[in-house]
Amino acid sequence: MFAKEIYIARRKALVEKMSSVAPEGKRGIALFVGNVEAAAQYKDNPYKFRQDSSWLYYFGLDEPRMAAIIDLDNGEETLYADDVEIGDIIWMGPQPSVASKAAEVGISKSASYGSLNVTVTKALATGRDIHFLPPSRYYNTMKLASLVGIPEENVGKVAPIQEDGGRHASEELVKAVISMRLVKEECEIEQLDDAGALGQEMHTVARNSIKLGIIEQEIVGKMEACVLAKGWGVSFPTILTQHGETLHNHLHDKVVEPGKLMVIDAGAENNMHYASDFTRTYPTSGKFTQKQRDIYQIVCDCNELAFKLTKPRVSYRDIHLAVAKLMLEDLRSLDIVRGNLDNMVAEGIAGLFQPHGLGHNMGLDVHDMEDLGENLVGYDPGQKRSTQLGLGSLRMARKLVPGNVITDEPGIYFIPALIEKWKSEGTGKDYVNYGKLESYYDFGGIRLEDDVLVTADGARRTGPNRLPIQPDDIEEAMA
Repeated sequence: MFAKEIYIARRKALVEKMSSVAPEGKRGIALFVGNVEAAAQYKDNPYKFRQDSSWLYYFGLDEPRMAAIIDLDNGEETLYADDVEIGDIIWMGPQPSVASKAAEVGISKSASYGSLNVTVTKALATGRDIHFLPPSRYYNTMKLASLVGIPEENVGKVAPIQEDGGRHASEELVKAVISMRLVKEECEIEQLDDAGALGQEMHTVARNSIKLGIIEQEIVGKMEACVLAKGWGVSFPTILTQHGETLHNHLHDKVVEPGKLMVIDAGAENNMHYASDFTRTYPTSGKFTQKQRDIYQIVCDCNELAFKLTKPRVSYRDIHLAVAKLMLEDLRSLDIVRGNLDNMVAEGIAGLFQPHGLGHNMGLDVHDMEDLGENLVGYDPGQKRSTQLGLGSLRMARKLVPGNVITDEPGIYFIPALIEKWKSEGTGKDYVNYGKLESYYDFGGIRLEDDVLVTADGARRTGPNRLPIQPDDIEEAMA
């Protein structure tokens, strides 16, 4: 955990942000429900426990079956959890009291987990608003529905509580939390650098493990063992594949073959639960063919352009579009596309080759806070999400501010089914050289990704050292 003063300051700031929700005395309470253990096969064999990220941000206690209420009118805070009994002590050993755990994070009042129902029922009976966040776990959905007395399907929907009367998750609370978690504190940046160091180490292990004839799973095992030895684990299921045209390929059952491109998209979650997310693409034979190098260099140049453009007051949507223009310009030089660049960008032609957005927010989640609503997290008021392939999948479009941490991950993929669909429908027929694309059907894909911190006057990449990325450096590292 961080020092208790950090959690105290965060909760105080949250109450201040929520002060505009309603007049004093009418603001209600903020209800936080932490995660519980979830059975894998049976109750006593649960999945590895992972606490809710917003809970960790405000309360820090990394244990199951906890909840908290912050009174938004008077600032009073209460932690709800149960002290262990002798049956628990037999299996777990003596444990600190709930009161002492509350004190660790600056909360003076505690109560049993079961008494949470009584408190919420009393608040509802006296007409107080109950602000809560949309949950990501089903237990929390059921718990909140029961506590607040609303249908389960309403719990995950977000609406303004002043208009809706508390029948859904609170948009006011969601927006307040997002505004805080989007801008990383110095203590968080240190943790993101730490997660970056661990992620870079796992990628180095992976790169050094690429050998012809082995099963991909062997590489994954080595890189994930590195993370488990020093951190909580991977920040998302590892993507390691010689079929990079499948963007999220989690199958690791192929033999490493010569002449292929291996996409490795993987991240580490450190013991404080901050995440990293890096992607590199390697020639399995140790050297790129000329055809591979030509496409690789385009993606590499797009990655560099995005980084150079990243600075405060620039929208990441504009950076995505600038990268799309460069990508199309370079693909035009290979006669893969033809025509006016601005027209191609406007028509969304880049989506055929990069059907995803340029990046997403990073933090306690690898896609930070997307459980709170992707548009609320990634889009400024007034920004409208595109319907175009690629741009429509952009998870972070906001104007950047110092303290944002985002990914820079352009890619080029040759997806035969998508190309054939566009061709049959006549999409992009004035721009795309479909005849030339037929020779790329067995190419695969390339993605290159770094994690980037927006600073006061520009940006820097997280982690102590950047993984090799230029094609010559890749070949040298693999040698």
